[in-house]
Amino acid sequence: MLGVCYYPEHWDEARWETDARRMVELGIRFVRIGEFAWSRLEPARGQFAFEWLDRAMDILARAGLKIVLGTPTATPPKWLVDECPDIIPYDKDGKPRGFGSRRHYTFSSETWWKESKRIVEIVAERYGNHQGLVGWQTDNEYGCHDTIISWGPEDLKAFKRWLRMRYQSPDQLNEAWGSVFWSMELTSFDDVALPNLTVTEPNPATRLDFWRFHSDQVAAYDKMQCDIIRKHSPDRWITHNFMGFILDFDHFKVGDNLDLASWDSYPIGFVEKFPFSEAERNRWAETSHPDIAPFHHDLYRAVGNGRFWVMEQQPGPVNWAPWNPVPKPGMVRLWTWEAIAHGAEVVSYFRWRQATFAQEQMHAGLNLAGLDELSPGGLEAQRVAQELASLGALPDTRKARVALVFDYQSYWTTVIQPQGKDFRYEELCFRWYEAARRLGLDIDFVRPGASLEGYDLVLVPCMTEVDEAAHAALKAATGTILIGARTGSRDRYFRIPDNLPPGSLSEMTGHRVIQVSTLRPGLSDPVSGAVAGNGIRWREYLQTDAEVLSTFANGDPALTKKGSVHYLACWPDEKLLAAAVRHVATKADIPIVEVPDHIRIRTRGDLSFAFNYGDSPWSIPADCERVLGEAILAPQELSVFRLKP
Repeated sequence: MLGVCYYPEHWDEARWETDARRMVELGIRFVRIGEFAWSRLEPARGQFAFEWLDRAMDILARAGLKIVLGTPTATPPKWLVDECPDIIPYDKDGKPRGFGSRRHYTFSSETWWKESKRIVEIVAERYGNHQGLVGWQTDNEYGCHDTIISWGPEDLKAFKRWLRMRYQSPDQLNEAWGSVFWSMELTSFDDVALPNLTVTEPNPATRLDFWRFHSDQVAAYDKMQCDIIRKHSPDRWITHNFMGFILDFDHFKVGDNLDLASWDSYPIGFVEKFPFSEAERNRWAETSHPDIAPFHHDLYRAVGNGRFWVMEQQPGPVNWAPWNPVPKPGMVRLWTWEAIAHGAEVVSYFRWRQATFAQEQMHAGLNLAGLDELSPGGLEAQRVAQELASLGALPDTRKARVALVFDYQSYWTTVIQPQGKDFRYEELCFRWYEAARRLGLDIDFVRPGASLEGYDLVLVPCMTEVDEAAHAALKAATGTILIGARTGSRDRYFRIPDNLPPGSLSEMTGHRVIQVSTLRPGLSDPVSGAVAGNGIRWREYLQTDAEVLSTFANGDPALTKKGSVHYLACWPDEKLLAAAVRHVATKADIPIVEVPDHIRIRTRGDLSFAFNYGDSPWSIPADCERVLGEAILAPQELSVFRLKP
């Protein structure tokens, strides 16, 4: 269940056999290689140097390691960039983003597609049936470094093609975009311009289509690679390693190409990336927030249709955040077990040995920089391997009783027109997830339109466009539903629905939104009634024939109920959100175990896992059979137990 990322091309070949032997001795069973090796595989066009990779894969396989091979398309070599400058992406200011790091390509370039097909075909044909190969990783970290949306001439050409397929005629395009506004009407698809470098805000419908276009490009590009791999390596699985809090493309659509999803887990690094308060950042600086990694475990389990790996697990301090503290002792072990508790098939550490050169030399590995000596994180990984061996096979992950509907397009929509500066879709979803986890609840992520059958509680923090499939899924749901603000506020063309928000959901919720107020930091609107707290950031004014459970200070509806459907008409503060989620969980008859804010619980089959991110101990339930760990859960420790019948 443990793996590691390895770069044989970074180290003298004389070390490879020792590295492979030491991996196996540590308890490593899987090794990912090759995802950045294009310049070593093809140092000049048509001049291939595969012998080193042949030898590396043979050595790893003889040691008993199972190999995951990455396609090398994340790093086109310098000779290719020089020969084909049209593959280069452009930033929002219309400036080319040059060679010298990674991900220096645009998904829109036809030349890039041709070159990607060529190298993937060559690599897949050569290694597709290697005895040590068990799986493939396409590319590496789509979206990292803000590399989904590009604003260059190749993107404009491809965008025009996409629009012609979608709208057929300029008249339909003008109607969809509302181009009559500000005299933006077009007479031909050739008139389309990129939605950047405008005097003021570009047309939001154009921006949304531009985002959809790029998202579709990513999914199609990934499918192209998967189709080639399956032709030459039919008995091996395929994954892609997604990132944390990067929502610039629809991961579910890429997941449709894959056999399983994987993601790169850097819990401490993400504390700096997420919009926490400074107090929260300081509190979780050396452990991470208890829900950052689990949020993504549950998301990517859904993207992978029930299967996921952690392809890169942080093993110590990283190098890319504004501040990069050393994790507290025990945290690498805790993060590993937490991924396993959420259903990870493999947790793979990044990387085997800390690099002594180039951009990532301050990034920890399982071994100290340049040495054959385990780092503190490596020693913790070794302990996990021993614990896994002693426990044996673990039960399968079960379907949760709670579903959270997660929608990438809602992120794009709210970025395009936030209305309030601090309305962040990813933060809202994270806080709803956090509130449910504070009640000891397991959560499944569900894509919009997927079946909600069998879930006792459905959480919809925000879904700006409710299409026919999403509407049908919500209507068919038999559990209790809690829907958040801005849901149903736009149609597919970024228009306000004819019947006002929530559009097609109004029959289910029994309300319509008359107007919206965004509240700057420091302002709030008190809520009282069945649940209490404050509305912050976003507050809606409703007309409703539903039952009003809670009201704002002026008596307006804040929480309503029609049948099993609840609607919360604001961005809730921590107190109000906790109360609302507790209220609907109780209505859904789901058992609640309220835990301190530094403790989290997750079940896997008949096993329960408890994790302590804080500084104070916590007692696990008395009526249980301990499998791993102690009855008193110390800071940065975990316990595994079975509840007694």
